[in-house]
Amino acid sequence: MFFSRQVIVVRLTRSTPKTRQVIVVTRQLDCRRTGINCEKEMAHACQLTGAHASIVHAKALLTDQVKLDDAHLLLLPGGFSFGDELGAAKAFANRLNQLRERFQEFVAQGKCILGICNGFQVLVKLGLLPGSPSQVVSLTYNDSCRFESRWAHHKVCPTPCIFTKDIEQIYLPIRHAEGKFVMSHVSLPQQQIVLRYTTAEGKIAKRYPDNPNGSQDAIAGICDPTGRIFGMMAHPEAALYFTNHPQWTRSKEKPLPKYGNGLKIFQNAINYIKESL
Repeated sequence: MFFSRQVIVVRLTRSTPKTRQVIVVTRQLDCRRTGINCEKEMAHACQLTGAHASIVHAKALLTDQVKLDDAHLLLLPGGFSFGDELGAAKAFANRLNQLRERFQEFVAQGKCILGICNGFQVLVKLGLLPGSPSQVVSLTYNDSCRFESRWAHHKVCPTPCIFTKDIEQIYLPIRHAEGKFVMSHVSLPQQQIVLRYTTAEGKIAKRYPDNPNGSQDAIAGICDPTGRIFGMMAHPEAALYFTNHPQWTRSKEKPLPKYGNGLKIFQNAINYIKESL
């Protein structure tokens, strides 16, 4: 018995006849395992930006029932695809590998891809991040040897990433067991390092718990050279409302803001689509 594999299609209708679509890809779940579980939150995030989201079968991408050419933003959500039994997102990446060239063509047309947590792991294992013919970086087991679930401070570095425009610092929830960013023989260009873990004071986090997984250079998110493929371990879709913040009841802001910092990631993407496509 299986749960349905899903894709979320978001249409952004403007005053012109043109429509914009966002596709959020998830995978088929064996009922005996855990799997992708953040697609509804990501769809809701897109809806908050003014887009309309609908959920369809992810198999449709693999069988051309849904045309990637009709979309402008592809979202890969977080969770535990295939139970992470072969390593985080490895099986899911193998499944999507037949779409790798189509994903590259998608971005070459000026369109965008966002991978969050498990989705970030997929992009890395496909080689779409940092953007090379084969996989040169990875996300592996946390140094703590346990699942980490809490909020973390992030510095947004100067990059061409369209998702982090006008953001300098961001506080977001993390929840992963394999989030340690490691590099092999390559040295990642500074302009592709989008997010770094920091202390509450804004200093680069060199040790646990501020660096929650032991990532090299405290790297928490990277982009490709175009800035239109972005992967991050934190979950902005879990910080859409101000009341998602763990200390919102202590806020002295009057009136309380309605939305949280996570929404900015999605709003930037939709704004880019409106202006550029």
